[in-house]
Amino acid sequence: MSRTYIKDASGQVGQSITIKGFVHTLRRQGGISFLIVRDVSGMLQCVVLKANETAFATAADLSHESVVAVTGKVKAEAQAPGGYELEVETIEVLSTADPELPIPVVAEKGGGDSNQNARFDHRWIDLRLPEKRNIFKVWTQLERGFRQYWLENNFIQVYTPAILGAPSESGAEVFTVKYFDREAYLAQSPQFYKQMALASGFDRVFMVGPVFRAEPSFTTRHMTEFTGWDFEMAYIDSHHDVMATEEQLLISGFKSLEANIDPEVLGSEFKVPNAPFPKLTMAEAKERLAKAGVPSEKAGDLSPQEEREISKIIEEETGSQFVWITDYPIDVRPFYHMRHADNPGLTKSFDLLFKGIEITTGAQREHRHDILLKQAQEKGMDLELLKFYTDFFKYGCPPHGGVGMGPNRIIMQLLGLPTVKESAFLPRDVKRINP
Repeated sequence: MSRTYIKDASGQVGQSITIKGFVHTLRRQGGISFLIVRDVSGMLQCVVLKANETAFATAADLSHESVVAVTGKVKAEAQAPGGYELEVETIEVLSTADPELPIPVVAEKGGGDSNQNARFDHRWIDLRLPEKRNIFKVWTQLERGFRQYWLENNFIQVYTPAILGAPSESGAEVFTVKYFDREAYLAQSPQFYKQMALASGFDRVFMVGPVFRAEPSFTTRHMTEFTGWDFEMAYIDSHHDVMATEEQLLISGFKSLEANIDPEVLGSEFKVPNAPFPKLTMAEAKERLAKAGVPSEKAGDLSPQEEREISKIIEEETGSQFVWITDYPIDVRPFYHMRHADNPGLTKSFDLLFKGIEITTGAQREHRHDILLKQAQEKGMDLELLKFYTDFFKYGCPPHGGVGMGPNRIIMQLLGLPTVKESAFLPRDVKRINP
């Protein structure tokens, strides 16, 4: 049976078509039944007349969210939602839904915090809401723009393992798993392996994959597993080369959204950014915040409140929704970040804030084997466990740098979602590992 997507029905007035989808709403009025059928492209009102006994009887037994194939003639109807309706000829029930839905699909648009757990428990039903589907349309188009930039600028995609023999960061927030007769770790980032690709001569690489963080955090901005977008590039002069590349990458992604996503979905605050983005060193950011009366929780890093406030200050001054924070002190950065030659207490690193939240961490990496070993020792790292990584730099490696991005946070900020979990297909946090 051929199928017409609902979005294309308006161009087929007077023709008989078949649509397939879910019964979104069902209303009976005397000798007429009205069905709103929903597919991935939209909704269409279907009118079943009592004279059509078979179809009318089928409609009478339908439950909300049942899956149907409806054949009928498309008619222009000013009073119908969208200005068109389907005069039903036949209804085929493809799957019957239990009439007692565990969560509402129509009554509550998106649901609220009070039923968030119930919605995530039944995520496959929650995602039937058109506004939830839009989240992943935005994901798709944002990545489309990113991927277009990467491919047009000679980046090679690589696929790195999620199971590591040593932690990929210097912190303790790592999941340990039993791996036959020894312990292994779930990757906190693909960091080590994208650097290995550059030591292999790949020059420029990008990757899309899962990232795991064993953080006992219950904030709106954290998950224990999320999708990471990473890239790494060789033969750079400084971390500013990496930052300039990410600016163009984001511009490409935002242009893809502008061209392919309904402006109503993106909202009135959406705009394609202009490069270069404003830049502040950590010291400068702290000065600006102190002047604005914002308390500092940690000398070398920004709290969530500080991120929000410095972003407001910069947007008011420049109109930019993005701001770079650079030159983090060595005590808050991993051992593999390169340090400034004229100020070895600071790293050639950066974070990128978007509308008040960190979405990127990056740096120029230390590629000189002897210095890398020294910095790892200073951080108290076990050099024997790190040997598989440090050996990447023992036989020649070009100067390089890169970033790790959190697209979940970008999507959250773009769409004004209340929590980063709403941007995940199946969120994972301290308490949730199902469905």
